[in-house]
Amino acid sequence: MKKKIISIAAITLLMILFIPNAVHAVGGITVTSDSAAVSFPDSIAFNISAQDGANINDIRLHYTVERIDFAKITSEIYISFTPAASIKQQYTMDMRQTGGFPPGTNLDYWWTLTDASGGSLATTPKVVHFNDGRYNWKTSQKGMVTLYWYQGDASFAGELMDATQQALGRLSDNTGAELKKDVTIYIYANATDLQGSMIFPQDWTGGVAFTEYGVIAIGIATDAASLSWGKGAISHELTHLVVHQVTLNPYNGLPTWLDEGLAMYSEGPLDASFTSALYAAEKNNTLISIRSLTSPFSADANLSILSYAESDEVVSYLISHYGRDKMLELLNIFGQGSGYDDALKTVYGFDMDGLNTEWQAQLLVGTVG
Repeated sequence: MKKKIISIAAITLLMILFIPNAVHAVGGITVTSDSAAVSFPDSIAFNISAQDGANINDIRLHYTVERIDFAKITSEIYISFTPAASIKQQYTMDMRQTGGFPPGTNLDYWWTLTDASGGSLATTPKVVHFNDGRYNWKTSQKGMVTLYWYQGDASFAGELMDATQQALGRLSDNTGAELKKDVTIYIYANATDLQGSMIFPQDWTGGVAFTEYGVIAIGIATDAASLSWGKGAISHELTHLVVHQVTLNPYNGLPTWLDEGLAMYSEGPLDASFTSALYAAEKNNTLISIRSLTSPFSADANLSILSYAESDEVVSYLISHYGRDKMLELLNIFGQGSGYDDALKTVYGFDMDGLNTEWQAQLLVGTVG
């Protein structure tokens, strides 16, 4: 598909979705205004005004969030207020409590109102676009990937889009895993801007994959070193999105070593910090067992580096020794909700302990990585 580059007009930080003089009446209830205001990334304020011949005594806000999930979940918010014939109410969704949404998230919302006579009204659903309006975004689209950026020229975005397409190709060649749904990548100009788009970010955050939303947000400056790093980081995060789509099920997730190992493998050869950690652990007999790597990795920097390095090498071993088709079969079985050991036994004939023994047996001091 031909790449398209489009300029997007600046969007104000506070977007108000408002239909003036909106009137919906069932029985005696009339809704006179219904709006939502977005303040990215902190909150969404939902507003409603209504009147009735009898007291309105029940107001509820309902919303659904568009994301990749097993079922469409509707949330219901009960509004506490004093019953009256004329009401004007607001509910503010505070992202510090919900955890926030990535840029580009859409929410469908509607209200239900009931009066003292038993009359009721459900408003027509509306869409809230939770966009980051702090920047003048430009966009580039190719295949199933849409890229947003605001700093740098078309050549800068083109290099990142090319890296994205190459990463998808490598992932397909190595594992057979491919995108099933569209993904969106937001390129912030630096880590500071990126962290400003998040609720309670870690100060080391440079990129994040919102797998349930098909969104990647990452900070990449336009200099050569940052661009080089950014290409690898996009490959890493994009792998998380693809693998999530392939293995999504309501029963079980992936072991961390497989999820992170595939993402690390997608980036390419390990750099010196990872290979050094792996070499030292093998030499000192302090390798972490694969079973221990099923859980989230340690917050300790040294253990974390070793965990990522081992995960990369284990995935590399499985692909190089057993091939692409076996890895795709493993992912598909995980997509059916299989347990960790059962999935490995079905595909390879060994469980995690067996894999651990086989993988470590082929390690040789001085040849790791």
